[in-house]
Amino acid sequence: QVQVVESGGGSVQPGGSLRLTCTISGFNLDDSGIGWFHQASDKEREGISCISSGATTFYAGSVKGRFTISRDIAKKVVYLEMTDLKPEDTGVYYCARVFGYCPAYVTSGSWGQGTQVTVSS
Repeated sequence: QVQVVESGGGSVQPGGSLRLTCTISGFNLDDSGIGWFHQASDKEREGISCISSGATTFYAGSVKGRFTISRDIAKKVVYLEMTDLKPEDTGVYYCARVFGYCPAYVTSGSWGQGTQVTVSS
């Protein structure tokens, strides 16, 4: 059964850092891309970073240079290292298996519970 579980969210001050973890099961990371998505309050969910099956990484302009996506195939986890966090980074973060061209962020439409990130002074 394909499943993803997000963890690692929390509350930080502007400029702070967090590392999110996406733990997967039911498939392999070297066969599939994984995307991280951000949903701010009252806004649509948007893809912000993904890592392809071949480990190519992609970033949205809003996070490039601040966020780093990586994976550990053996542990079946994908990380999103977030630095220099800004209030506009606040929201729920989801990970999902993505299909086709990674930064197209095509998913199955099935989502986990996400993990909340709050950036506030």
